[in-house]
Amino acid sequence: MKNIAAFFDIDGTIYREGLITDLFKKLITHELVDESQYVERVKPAFLKWNKRQGHYDDYLDKMIEIYYESLVGLKHDHIDLIAKKVVEQKGDRVYRFTRDQILLHQKNGTKVIAISGSPVELVKEMANKYNFDDYRGTVYLTDSEGRYTGKNIPMWDSQSKRKAIFEFVKKYDLDLDKCFAYGDTTGDLMMLSLVGHPYAINPTRSLLEKVKELPDLRKKIKVIVERKDMIYRIPIESIDTNYKIGD
Repeated sequence: MKNIAAFFDIDGTIYREGLITDLFKKLITHELVDESQYVERVKPAFLKWNKRQGHYDDYLDKMIEIYYESLVGLKHDHIDLIAKKVVEQKGDRVYRFTRDQILLHQKNGTKVIAISGSPVELVKEMANKYNFDDYRGTVYLTDSEGRYTGKNIPMWDSQSKRKAIFEFVKKYDLDLDKCFAYGDTTGDLMMLSLVGHPYAINPTRSLLEKVKELPDLRKKIKVIVERKDMIYRIPIESIDTNYKIGD
């Protein structure tokens, strides 16, 4: 009999924000990133998103861009230490639904695996905190002295996550039709499509638009929205991705 796994994205799916946001703030505190970079390049995108006049992805992309630039020449050990501090201090800020699903899968003997676009240093710490069986994250490459080179192996896009899943299928002899996946953005689309039990957690509009274009995925996906102290399961047929204020 083949094995079963549950694949979890982290940012926005388990963790209630983006782990890289908290890592970025720590880098400013440690004076590894010039605060003026945040004020000039990230803050305008953040303010637009915060006022719901812009997109969260635009804000996140700006932050990742500066993080990527700022890493060059820094030592891996330094970032590893900061990542540990971030998860120690912030790692409990998770959604109840996905936290409970992790515990349920572990109780049932299902392998629990994180596949996240966050830096692998953060993913490793979250995986350890929640006793995951395995994980994949974005790898920022280092040289022989352990300094970041400015090159990376991404894990934020759909195709990279697809590749990772098939590596896990081979490693753990998984039956994808019986596996689970949890994600919130279009970067998780392939991961959700591959398994028999996909969950969209507080999904973005763009993810739901893509799901609606794929009949097989649309038929099996469960949409979960968690707000305040309530968890809602919403039939995808009832969601209008074309809705505009005033309709």
